[in-house]
Amino acid sequence: MQAMLLTIVLAPLVGAIIAGLFARQVGRAGAHWATIIGVAISAALSLVVFKQQVFDGAPVWNESVYTWMVIGGFTFEIGFLVDRLTAMMMVVVTSVSLMVHIYTIGYMRDEAHNWPKNSRAGRHAYQRFFAYISLFTFSMLMLVMANNFLQLFFGWEAVGLVSYLLIGFWLNRDTAVYANLKAFLVNRVGDFGFLLGIGMILFYFNTLDYASVFAAAERIDGLSIALFPGFEWSVITVICILLFIGAMGKSAQVPLHVWLPDSMEGPTPISALIHAATMVTAGIFMVARMSPLFEFSTAALSFILVIGAITALFMGFLGLVQNDIKRVVAYSTLSQLGYMTVALGVSAYAAGVFHLMTHAFFKALLFLAAGSVIIAMHHEQDMRKMGGLKKYLPITYWTSLIGTLALIGAPFFSGFFSKDAIIMAVGESTLSAAGFAYIAVLLGVFVTALYSFRLFFLVFHGKERMDEQTRSHLHESPAVVTVPLILLAIPSVLIGLPLVGSMAFGDFFAGAITVLPHNDVLGRLAQEYTGVIGMVIHGLVTPPVWLAAAGVVTAWYLYLHRPELPERIRQRFAGLHAFMVNKYGFDDFNEKVFAGGSRRLGDLLWRHGDVRVIDGWLVNGTANTVGRLAQLARRLQSGYLYHYAFAMVLGLLLMLILFTTGRG
Repeated sequence: MQAMLLTIVLAPLVGAIIAGLFARQVGRAGAHWATIIGVAISAALSLVVFKQQVFDGAPVWNESVYTWMVIGGFTFEIGFLVDRLTAMMMVVVTSVSLMVHIYTIGYMRDEAHNWPKNSRAGRHAYQRFFAYISLFTFSMLMLVMANNFLQLFFGWEAVGLVSYLLIGFWLNRDTAVYANLKAFLVNRVGDFGFLLGIGMILFYFNTLDYASVFAAAERIDGLSIALFPGFEWSVITVICILLFIGAMGKSAQVPLHVWLPDSMEGPTPISALIHAATMVTAGIFMVARMSPLFEFSTAALSFILVIGAITALFMGFLGLVQNDIKRVVAYSTLSQLGYMTVALGVSAYAAGVFHLMTHAFFKALLFLAAGSVIIAMHHEQDMRKMGGLKKYLPITYWTSLIGTLALIGAPFFSGFFSKDAIIMAVGESTLSAAGFAYIAVLLGVFVTALYSFRLFFLVFHGKERMDEQTRSHLHESPAVVTVPLILLAIPSVLIGLPLVGSMAFGDFFAGAITVLPHNDVLGRLAQEYTGVIGMVIHGLVTPPVWLAAAGVVTAWYLYLHRPELPERIRQRFAGLHAFMVNKYGFDDFNEKVFAGGSRRLGDLLWRHGDVRVIDGWLVNGTANTVGRLAQLARRLQSGYLYHYAFAMVLGLLLMLILFTTGRG
């Protein structure tokens, strides 16, 4: 078992090393074959592990691979924990990554035009990109397979580092460099909280091993800590909130969401990989894995619930005013991550992880379909310059429709089952913030359908708005692009049907996820679950399906039937529209307060601390003082005998005065 797990983790790493370090020797073909074969091996073996865990009833595998170091009685190890939660994540990460790797061959085929002529950075950019995405897969596998917080943190930081490299892949573009720096800095904020949480775990539990920490959680539950004089906080609550701050950064929750839309500056394949199977799902997975801790803190769960509800609704609103095809899909990711976070907040961890899985397939499909459109449009991303692409891109059209229906939660599509489970769980919750969250996720259903079909209608229907040169070259993308779309469309339709009963309402994650009886909203819903057909029939008489349908009809009316109306609405509510285009002012606030404040503080410290105190007083001031004393001493050495005689007489008088005063 250990050999197989090591192969799953290391195969993408080997591919990344071959493509990255031997780029010139292996060439383009060697780079993509090395990385694709590595990820394919991981995907195949992950399916074997999934079969063993789910169908064969294999026991949980939790062992150390090797000891990294021992310091002061603390042992730091590298090891793997493989249960059903891990097995499911392994399959999602590797399968989506494999589709992205294959798709990348077609998307990056002509990427050389993105680099200046004779650019050294662009010389082996194709190979470097494959090395990065394979390294991304390795990092995510290390994260999800970890059995201790040290390895979790390694994978956590590694996906952040590789995302920085990938978002700014086209480093000759200022916008890409700004975006990757923004992602790096915002994630450092979340990671600081995450590291503090891990530090507190080591301090209070004296171990970083998951099993040992989870076993001692009930014992630590009664402890408190005074963060401020007179204010006692539960240790578990502080730990959980700090860990969740890390998740807010990685999974882009308000207010640490600002990096995710700008990550669209990277090539489309990495947008799919970041938004679907890696990085942004890391925070959701981490909270689900830490459920034995979070269950002891109602305050932390309420905090998670509120943050998730705000993200789900208000980030969805921003998707309505975007014109860049990739940014619309990016804001849908933010909104769907909010749904997953809401599920975690009401202790419906299984429903949140179930939505993570279904979302990975249809969101990867939507991003790759957007990339197919971009290829056909000669890298034009403005939806206002598209329209009527259905007849030119039939495969992209139908797969996009499937992904969009799954996203809005149309009955029988995968998104319907996972999203409905979350909404029902929120409605069942007794947390004080559950009412607000329930309204937010219901309104979010309408908003999701509206911006999703706004994109679909503007891109594929209506009149053709592209220029004649672009129209003359329109054609379907090559098979290396369309085959991954078809393969991702299949689970986008089917994956929810066989798994909703066991994952959302059954014991699929038994032992991997812990829920205390009073928080078990899914357990109470399971008593009313009557199967897939029953859930669909129930869905037809509940608000989510009808709100989704209303969103689709509204999008049709506004963007196909009366296409002049959106511009009138924009002019009528120009202030609100500008506020939303400005992304609620988050970027301006961060730029003026944090970035601008840091620059002003640095300038203040430089002018008064460096120039005046250090240079002026300490360095130059010392030199000037010595110089003045030297000038004074030099004047005393006049060379005249009577000056020296006068000085001797004065000195003798002073000695006599001191002597006689002392004797008296």
